[in-house]
Amino acid sequence: MRILVTGTAGFIGAALAQRLLARGDVVYGVDNHNAYYDPVLKEARLARFIDHPNYTHQRADLADAEALNHAFAAFAPQRVVNLAAQAGVRYSLQNPHAYVASNLVGFVNVLEACRHGGVEHLVYASSSSVYGANRKLPFAVEDAVDHPVSLYAASKKANELMAHTYSHLYGLPTTGLRFFTVYGPWGRPDMSPMLFADRISRGEPIDVFNFGHHSRDFTYIDDIVEGVIRTLDHPAEPDPAYDAERPNPGSSNAPYRVYNLGNDQPVQLLRFIELLEQNFGRRVEKRLLPMQPGDVPDTWADVTALRRDVGYAPNTSIEDGVARFVAWYREYHHLG
Repeated sequence: MRILVTGTAGFIGAALAQRLLARGDVVYGVDNHNAYYDPVLKEARLARFIDHPNYTHQRADLADAEALNHAFAAFAPQRVVNLAAQAGVRYSLQNPHAYVASNLVGFVNVLEACRHGGVEHLVYASSSSVYGANRKLPFAVEDAVDHPVSLYAASKKANELMAHTYSHLYGLPTTGLRFFTVYGPWGRPDMSPMLFADRISRGEPIDVFNFGHHSRDFTYIDDIVEGVIRTLDHPAEPDPAYDAERPNPGSSNAPYRVYNLGNDQPVQLLRFIELLEQNFGRRVEKRLLPMQPGDVPDTWADVTALRRDVGYAPNTSIEDGVARFVAWYREYHHLG
């Protein structure tokens, strides 16, 4: 299959590209290599597969419609996975315009390219952050997501609305995946697993927000990639049970779906830190601080719909996942 993937120098995009190439797909990658975090890590991820004979790479920004249209015209993808976005909840509080350019302008460019290119299925990254001020746990795709608490979350909710519009108007099958706290080898250095690993490896104190009372549905990268591939291979279809008088936010009478992609096993943040300490073989001071603006106290993915429709849900235990992550971290940073 010919699959165009955006964000292939990113954490999830690079892991996905490798899996697709390994199973025999032809992959065209697009990434702008921005400097939101260290580009050296992005280049190192990409170096693992950029020379694969079935891989083509284009350095371009999704907000550049001309460059994106060139990629679609040159490659003629059958299916598309959009993982490129301006990431980060806290960064969105200081740099809102970056989110408008990437997550809104860039996404409509992807939708237009898919529409005119006759793409069979668009899978795109949403986020657990869309649940915002919702406190009902676990988070289910049937829940309303109308109260975002960061611009990042609002931009991801907007992506879901835009995708539904194109599914309804043009019959473009779209599937949004709400990722829950992804961690593992080659992870993002701005996210808590990598930040904690950096400090523990150096024996430095850790800042723990909400006084340690956070829980997160940490989801291992391999499980995320498997979930993306399973949904990619099952193009969204209209829901025959959809009731316009009692609409289900997770489906539609158009070829549209939204799924949670999480481990369905929330873990206390202090437990996650404890496992990191055990694997690094050292304990560090924890500085307990108030919750940060734009953050939420707990996340927990209800993956019933994902399991029902694609026969899969993440299942890597936090103990196994953290052990694999720390083993990679030691090797990557030459810690022995």
